Amino acid sequence: MRPDKLLNQQGFTLIEVMIVVVIVGILAAIAYPSYIDHITKSYRDSAKACLAEHAQFLERYYSSNMTYEDADPTLGCTTDSNMNERYTFSIDDLSQNTYTLSAEPIGSQATHDTKCGELGMDHTGARSASDASCW
Repeated sequence: MRPDKLLNQQGFTLIEVMIVVVIVGILAAIAYPSYIDHITKSYRDSAKACLAEHAQFLERYYSSNMTYEDADPTLGCTTDSNMNERYTFSIDDLSQNTYTLSAEPIGSQATHDTKCGELGMDHTGARSASDASCW
């Protein structure tokens, strides 16, 4: 090949490509944990909304029947957005005058949401979690 042809070639050198790869890797290393944190908080907020929906159902049931017993809130919020793969919703201590609702994280949600853990709510509206800032 003639020497004047070598000067006219266009393209990227290996060093330039490697610099771009390193920059993209650094940006990805910063962005991915933030993305996972955002997704975890979004599902936690959905679980809190679902607990509130269960509480509203139970209060409507109580105002009609004067008891919480025999209420069976099978609500769509437990399966919307695959919530049943991220939280287990349960009603504990269901009696005539009291109930306790809980949402326990499972799977990847339990792995990523170690700060809040199980969310809870009772008939008085009191909320519980591992960290009070989760509500």
